[in-house]
Amino acid sequence: MRRRMSSRAIAGLVGLALALLAACRVSSPALPASTPPTASPSARFDPTSEVDPFIGTAAHGHTFPGATRPFGMVQLSPDTRLEGWDGCSGYHYDDARVYGFSHTHLSGTGIADYADILLMPGVRGAGPEPAPLDPEHPFAAPFDHADEDAGPGWYRVKLREPEVEVELTATPRVGIHRYTFGGAGDPRVLLDLRHRDEVIEAWVEQVSPTELVGLRRSRSWARDQRVYFAARFSRPLVGIRRLGAAEAASVDPHAGPRRWEGSDVRLELEPSAAEAPLMVQVAISAVDVEGARANLEAEAPHWDFAAYQADAHAQWREALAVIEVEGGSAAQRRTFYTALYHSLLAPNLFEDVDGRYRGMDLQIHDSPDFTAYTVFSLWDTFRATHPLLTILDPARVNDLVRTLLAQAHTGGRLVMWELAANYTETMIGYHAVSVIADAWVKGIRDYDGEEALRVSIAAADGDRFGLPGYRAQGYVPAEQEHESVSKTLEYAYDDWCIAQLAEGLGHHEERDRFLRRAQSWINLFDADHGLFRARINGGWAPDFDPREVDLHFTEANAWQYGFFVPHDVGGLVQRHGGPAALGRRLDQLFTEPSELAGRDQVDITGLIGQYAHGNEPSHHAAYLYPYVGQAPKAQARVREIIDTLYSDAPDGLSGNDDCGQLSSWYVLSALGFYPVAPGRPDYVIGTPLFPRATLHLPGGGELVIEAHGVSRENLYVQSATLDGRDHPAALLQHHEIAGGGHLVFEMGPRPNPGWGAVAPAPALAQGPSRLLPTPRVSAPSQTFAGSLAVELSTDPGLEIRYELHEEPPTADSPRYAGPLTLHETTTLTAAAFEGNERGPVVTATFHRRRPGMTASLAIPPQRPYEAGGAAGLLDGRLGSEHWRTGGWLGWQGHDVEVTVALERPRVIRRVTVGLLQDARAWIWMPRELRVEVSSDGKRWTAWGKATHDVPDTDMDRVYVRRLEVHGKGRRARFVRVRAPGYGTIPGWHPGAGRPSFVFMDEVVVE
Repeated sequence: MRRRMSSRAIAGLVGLALALLAACRVSSPALPASTPPTASPSARFDPTSEVDPFIGTAAHGHTFPGATRPFGMVQLSPDTRLEGWDGCSGYHYDDARVYGFSHTHLSGTGIADYADILLMPGVRGAGPEPAPLDPEHPFAAPFDHADEDAGPGWYRVKLREPEVEVELTATPRVGIHRYTFGGAGDPRVLLDLRHRDEVIEAWVEQVSPTELVGLRRSRSWARDQRVYFAARFSRPLVGIRRLGAAEAASVDPHAGPRRWEGSDVRLELEPSAAEAPLMVQVAISAVDVEGARANLEAEAPHWDFAAYQADAHAQWREALAVIEVEGGSAAQRRTFYTALYHSLLAPNLFEDVDGRYRGMDLQIHDSPDFTAYTVFSLWDTFRATHPLLTILDPARVNDLVRTLLAQAHTGGRLVMWELAANYTETMIGYHAVSVIADAWVKGIRDYDGEEALRVSIAAADGDRFGLPGYRAQGYVPAEQEHESVSKTLEYAYDDWCIAQLAEGLGHHEERDRFLRRAQSWINLFDADHGLFRARINGGWAPDFDPREVDLHFTEANAWQYGFFVPHDVGGLVQRHGGPAALGRRLDQLFTEPSELAGRDQVDITGLIGQYAHGNEPSHHAAYLYPYVGQAPKAQARVREIIDTLYSDAPDGLSGNDDCGQLSSWYVLSALGFYPVAPGRPDYVIGTPLFPRATLHLPGGGELVIEAHGVSRENLYVQSATLDGRDHPAALLQHHEIAGGGHLVFEMGPRPNPGWGAVAPAPALAQGPSRLLPTPRVSAPSQTFAGSLAVELSTDPGLEIRYELHEEPPTADSPRYAGPLTLHETTTLTAAAFEGNERGPVVTATFHRRRPGMTASLAIPPQRPYEAGGAAGLLDGRLGSEHWRTGGWLGWQGHDVEVTVALERPRVIRRVTVGLLQDARAWIWMPRELRVEVSSDGKRWTAWGKATHDVPDTDMDRVYVRRLEVHGKGRRARFVRVRAPGYGTIPGWHPGAGRPSFVFMDEVVVE
């Protein structure tokens, strides 16, 4: 309570100071080229006091509370946690000590990075030095949340032991610190370039008694991140000591420059004595020191901390006041405006004041006619954050699209999850095309549309992440690529986005090609379960459990991905057998037991039934109800999510905010609508939260949304009008929002099933660009001993033609009329035909096992690393380095023991075993391989062993080794292979202390 009251009080004082400071400010810090919309709401309206930056800093929200500007380059925030999943933003509300205040932070991500250029105030010389909280971090200090406060653009905390009050604010490219030392002793400031991730290169140079410049180049999620900086102090430095160095270096203000470099650059800085607070200005740049110094000169020309704070407040007020909500509870308003605040943190400004930025080739480029950005969490933010910006800030959307195109130009391809000019290769899809297509169809087009289409098609026609198999077979085969179901579904959606862009540009041939690809989801739809399943070797993956979290899905299971066909809801209705059937399946999503099966996936949180709001794949699911004529169910579920999975407490987010996606869902849903399929210029109506909301739109227009009688009980829409005309469908067009108007809802306590039904667009498969489904292959096993029966199936009315070799079938190939019997190892190809038109070609290979031997396991492997069990070790199929596709048997925390029984005694001359290491994924080679032999399976004799030279500290490579054990020829009927596990994961690894995995495939006895 103290923190919130303090936030409002300070925000009020800052607002009062605006007019007083405006006249005396020397100049205003430079803002990004893309500024907030020109429409200014009433000067009396200031929602900044409603923002609580501590929302999302507890539990798994992964947000940070520090000082930043809208989309700013600098995020100046305290670092309280150095490692672990809940330390991704650098701060967690459960912590009670601060390591320092660094200048870059990620908001809501599930992987840690940033926290660059850390400063931390302290004191020396007040009697005996107290023992540090952490010898590795001697400046770390305790704090209490009662002495901590924050608001948009500022942060304050009072440290204890030593007593220092820290105040932070920021310009777009500069962090502003003010330290007030309250105890005895001489002030010191730590400058730490070693903090957090691995240092590639670091150096600091003193260029004057008051200025330091330097570079921190590091490796973490971004494999090569460069942060140059220029730091200026409000009074001269009279001493500098390098921590960890044997000698202390005194600084002569009149001497020449000094330089410190290496992988551990930590400097203890001594400012000259004074009673006034010490201020530090730190500008950063991804380009060079000159860029950082130019940013500093342009944005930090004076030492008036209050003026910088007031300017940050003014910019945040302008950004947040574009939406003015009235009514609701204080908690709802805090939750709403904090969600809007979080939605405006990323992407981040990435160019200097002179227009230079670092491209994806890591070279320096100019952006003369657009503003460059970084931090594109596209798998998350394409869903709601980017569509929200098309309403609130289309000028910035233009710059974001132009940045994506520039990244494709300098890096050779569109990004998936870009960070500091690095391809992180994180997440799936090519959702940059969603952002581009959504902007295009909404009339945001200040970029080269032909170039946008070209790079979008290049992304779709690439040879990465299962795309070759997707194009050839009409789905991503699970044996070729992990997370194959999720990738198929998201590729299909992205392909539809490309078709929309091609349509808008008049490229009808490409439109038709990508409309066909956009139907690929049908090849993984299992009508018996009404959900999507992986396909292995042409058929369904066995042992299907829709609750199971496995390597066929991205951070989800079959329930959570069961409705990701946002672009073809009509097709989804059709495949389910009609609106009522899809409605029942949606009901089941929200009412199934919430227990999960399979591997542990920390991202799956915020469960209502099997719906997981804490992660993104099912974010649109509640909004599908109007398409099956059940709009009131959407209203009820949306309100349930709003009321139960969000709050104004530090743990008020049900999962990672993911650069604003969770927050943007709330903003749009509280207004009353949501974009089910970005790339289509419409929004599905749910239920408004506030009695009145006004969107102050770019260009001066307003959209006023009124909900008469809305309350916790009156959540159901009874009727609606738009500009006085009846609005019977739960659908809004983008032009109806962006053009302004008056939308009025009459609310009530009971569902009105007569309002809100939305007719979905016709199924894509009913159009001229129909995709023929890929035949399904059914067989008892992928391996066999004598013979094997294989069956093929497809949609009624189509015929199947096949070949029993690797060539694709043609219209002249044999027509499938019944089960095929195989006697030898065979590669089968098949396709559906309608006349001479052929669909994608499925390929399936069946292996005839070597006769005369069987295998057994002392301990079964873990799901989902079973790979056919013991028989999979003898099936003749070698596992590849793509272990996530399921070709390896895996054990965690166990030694591996395999026994091979021969049909009759044989002379054993060599045993070969396939093993894999991926230390990043906790998989290590066993320390050695031992082989024993026996005539009766009871008395065993040591026969031989093998070791390997794979380094156990390499986390950058995946190693596949075929270890050979040679022994003296000995007649035996049983061969036992022992692979002792690596053991507990070592302390230097992020998974330290956990049991490691052993992965094995294919045991060959000769």
